[in-house]
Amino acid sequence: MKATLRAPASRAGAVRPVASLKAAVSRVASVAGVSVASLAVTLSAHAATVKLGADSGALVFEPSTVTIKSGDTVDFVNNAGFPHNVVFDEDAVPAGVNVDAISRDDLLNAPGETYSVKLTTPGEYGYYCEPHQGAGMVGKIIVQ
Repeated sequence: MKATLRAPASRAGAVRPVASLKAAVSRVASVAGVSVASLAVTLSAHAATVKLGADSGALVFEPSTVTIKSGDTVDFVNNAGFPHNVVFDEDAVPAGVNVDAISRDDLLNAPGETYSVKLTTPGEYGYYCEPHQGAGMVGKIIVQ
């Protein structure tokens, strides 16, 4: 959904230009009843949602491969066949990436439970669900 921001009309009915983008964002945040910082978090780069378990119950990440931009966030959502986790493979991530910092070793046990990860280093990230890796529950994130 694309929103259009219009400057408020003057008393004579003419449209006044907004002084700056910062002023426009502050006004939108004020009208929405949130702080500019909260609005920025809401508008942060959410790039993809990956289901943990297919709707059919198959033990897979759906989709199995996603492509995002550097700095984007991927949300993993418990869907079916849980418990699941998201473990990044130390041999399948860009050099220098700390897999312990981006993995979720603890199991997601409840339906709809989520884990989000923000990736900033470009490259390919291989990951798996520890309890279901043998069943083929593996995935890949490509960060551009």
